Amino acid sequence: MPGMWWVVGAVAFVVLVSAYLVWTASRVERLHLRAESAARALDAHLLRRAAAAAVLAEQRYGVELYAAARIALDAGPEEREAAENDLTRQLRAVRLDPADPACEAVIAASRRLALARQVHTDLVRDALTARRRPLVRLLRMARRHDRPRYFDVDDPTLALPTDVPAG
Repeated sequence: MPGMWWVVGAVAFVVLVSAYLVWTASRVERLHLRAESAARALDAHLLRRAAAAAVLAEQRYGVELYAAARIALDAGPEEREAAENDLTRQLRAVRLDPADPACEAVIAASRRLALARQVHTDLVRDALTARRRPLVRLLRMARRHDRPRYFDVDDPTLALPTDVPAG
């Protein structure tokens, strides 16, 4: 009977290690799926802001802002960061009146974009941290997913003019 305890202990050890491996693999999977979902949400917010900026430029602010908005709307994945940074610079160069509905739409879209960018950055960081764990690398648990990428864009939050009270 003393040999039986070794068998029970070995089986318990195998069960615990297996449960840990399954938990780790599912965590890596969840983090990558969440990072992919956050990337899609970030893309949607980028498009909304560029569309709102294009409408605003057509109504009031002219060719430069409209061109930056169109370039941001039409940019491919490789050019997206530069186009969005250019659009942010153009939006900061114009004076936005929060009382104007078109300006308010751009300001609100910029705020939502800043939040989406922060969520995306946090999830990419978590996914990359999980990928770097030795056990995940050894067992190649993340091989089904592309390596998540940060989206490096200037802070898109637009400041309100100082002479207009925030409401």
